[in-house]
Amino acid sequence: MKTNQISLALADEKPPKRDFCQLEKIIVDRGSKYTVTAGKVTNNHELKSFLKKIKSKKKYQKATHHSYAARVLKSGQIFDLKQDDGETGAGMVILRQLQKKNAVNLAICVTRWYGGVKLHGDRFKHVQNATKMVLEVVL
Repeated sequence: MKTNQISLALADEKPPKRDFCQLEKIIVDRGSKYTVTAGKVTNNHELKSFLKKIKSKKKYQKATHHSYAARVLKSGQIFDLKQDDGETGAGMVILRQLQKKNAVNLAICVTRWYGGVKLHGDRFKHVQNATKMVLEVVL
């Protein structure tokens, strides 16, 4: 896990309204399939448990990428974390959406099953759209 940055909390942070939400196969493009999962996390242990829960399902173990980002509010500071999992830049795309919505104590994981055709720049659009979809549900 990479720590991207630490910032001070303001008054307009939004915690998730739901503890867990998974939207499956919401985007399909040239054989690649995307699922997005959001979960409430307040520390590193909960983030690891959240990721383990996703990856424990057999079909998710076969996924090519589990890119994620999280924002955790602790003692008046916000800790931003991200991981690309081989999908270069995907963690930052997710983190930017979390920051844009002022979300805290929330992790989002975008799972991709590679379909055999490179998506180039479209993969960023898909990661961003998947993240936006789940944010509408949990915030």
